[in-house]
This record gives sequence, structure tokens and C-alpha cells, in this order.
Amino acid sequence: MEQVLSSSSPPSANRSEASAPGLLRDQQHTLTRPLAQSGVGLHLGELTQVRILPAQPGDGRYFVRVDLPGQPAIPAHIDQVRETRLSTELAVETDDGRASVRTVEHLLAALVGMGIDNARIEIDGPEVPLLDGSAQDWARAIAAAGITAQPVPRALVPLPEPVWVRHDDAFVAAIPAPELRFSYGIDFDLPAIGNQWISWSPSTEPFETAIAPARTFGLAHQIDQLRSLGLIRGGSLDNALVCGPDGWLNPPLRFSNEPVRHKLLDLVGDISLLGWMPLAHLVAYKASHQLHTDMARRLRLSPFAP
Repeated sequence: MEQVLSSSSPPSANRSEASAPGLLRDQQHTLTRPLAQSGVGLHLGELTQVRILPAQPGDGRYFVRVDLPGQPAIPAHIDQVRETRLSTELAVETDDGRASVRTVEHLLAALVGMGIDNARIEIDGPEVPLLDGSAQDWARAIAAAGITAQPVPRALVPLPEPVWVRHDDAFVAAIPAPELRFSYGIDFDLPAIGNQWISWSPSTEPFETAIAPARTFGLAHQIDQLRSLGLIRGGSLDNALVCGPDGWLNPPLRFSNEPVRHKLLDLVGDISLLGWMPLAHLVAYKASHQLHTDMARRLRLSPFAP
């Protein structure tokens, strides 16, 4: 991964920061140069272009709807979550109504996974492009644009006690731990998916190779129903894995457990809406964007939140 570190940091700090995984760096970072990507959104099927630009320390990650009057900014923050049905949607109220951006989780996962704390994300439509259904193209574009350290500290926030949210047998838990780790489990009746688990430590496996390439997936018997509800209009066999009773309609998979790796990718993106990461082992089972963001909200409102 290409990195350009600011000259304001001492050389020893530069070397340490350069070797640290994106989620575990001590300093804030932004892009060195702007980047652009375009494509159709998963649910609305509209073609949009995204430009991601460097931002100042402390600005955070935020979207700007450049196609709307006044170009309203939408912070990538848990307080702006408005919808979590099959994706995560952010919105703000403006003088002209509501400005929103949908299916933000893959792009946000790529930004936080690659260590980008501050970014201005300009978008000319209501939904982030799906690209190939993973965060791989975003991660590669971020690496090519370069990553610059900023002279502002960024730290993992210690978790003094477990925090969890659940619905029936689905849950997300944050457990105090000496290092940041994510674990995820899924369970589907379809034999090609079945019960899958993954445990990922950013300190031992790079985000860009272990998590970013995992593509979104869907179930063949649900496609017609979802499209009748106005969803997945931009989905295809080119940007999503589709599974039926007899197996995958568009193999091969990039990992034997690609579906659960993608769910973990979604969790990283949704938890990034906190604006900080808990020093914890985050464990999820059969969870959803709703439970992911419920957990982020619980952490946001906790007495130990920064």
C-alpha cells in the first residue's frame, strides 16, 4: 500500500505508522490525492460518481450531495442513520427537505480499514456505487491515491465492560480485549452457505486482502420479492453472489467462507459510524445492519464514549 506521511511527524513515528495496519494507527490520516469511482447502486440502480478528497484533521468522514441545492453535507456518523433495510442509509434535514445517501457501508469499511479518518466524499446521487459488490475496488483506489499521516492523535477507546444488543438469537457484543478483533457467524438453510464463522485480527491479516475482497450475496428465492419492493434494482451476477438450493449461480468464490467475510465487512463499515473504535472483541451472530447500528448507538451513548 502506497503511503505518504507528513513531514511534521518525526522519522521514527513515520516508520511506525507506515507499518501499522490502518485500524491500529496512532495518528489520524487522510488521502494524499483525490480519487474517483463510478457505478450503479445496489438498490436504486442509478449511475453515480463518487469523488473522495483529502480533509483536515478532525473533519471525519462525510458525504456531500453535490447534485442537490446547497450541496448539503451528511456526516458519516451514527446520529445520521435513517434506514437499515438491507443497507445503511444516512440523512440530514435541509431547507429543501431531506438529503440522504444509501448503501454507505462498503465504502466506509474501506476507508476505516485502510486507515482514512478524514475524507470529503462527494457524490452526485442518492446511493454509493456497488462496484463489484465488495470493498476491494475502494481499497485499491485508496492505496493508489496515497495515505498521509496528520499530526493529530487517534486512539482505540478502552472498553471497561461488555456491551451487547440482541434480537431473538441474533446479537452483536463488544467484549473488553487487549487488542481489536472482529468475529462473525452466520447460519443459512442453504447447504452452499450453511453455518460459517470467521475471526479477524487487523494486527495479523491486512484488511485489503482478508476482508475487502468479500462480495455481497443474496438468495435466489428472494430476488423477485425484493425487486417488487423496489430493492436490489442494480444487483446482478456481476456485482453480487447469488445462492440457490443447488449451490452458487455464479462461482467461483474468492474465499470458501466469502459470505461471512462480507458480513464482517458490513460490520466494520457500520461500526465506523461511531467515529472511533472500541478496544474490544466485537462478536456478531446472524446480525443485520439494524443490529450493527444499534451496537454503534449503544457505544455512542455509553459513559466511556470520548
